[in-house]
Amino acid sequence: MSYFAIILVKLVQLVSTLLTLYMWVVIISALLSWVNPDPYNPIVRFLRNITDPVYARIRRLMPFVVIGGMDLSPLVVIVAVQILGALLDKLVFDMSISMRMMGA
Repeated sequence: MSYFAIILVKLVQLVSTLLTLYMWVVIISALLSWVNPDPYNPIVRFLRNITDPVYARIRRLMPFVVIGGMDLSPLVVIVAVQILGALLDKLVFDMSISMRMMGA
């Protein structure tokens, strides 16, 4: 395998890991919204600053995700992250298979 291929595979794996980390941030943020935490807490402010812009964009593009006062935009984000993660994992797998075939 060439060095470029190794760097490319590791970069895609890093993006996949960051997507998984963001999914957990979304889950924690959604769980915190149920208990109404202190809005001045730095952790709560960080979570809201990371997730609220994405939620707002989803609500604008898909207004049907707010059903009777219940916001389902975190669920949409989690599903989207899962799909992107699966696509990236498939990309890494296909890249590694093709590089092994080229090297063999």
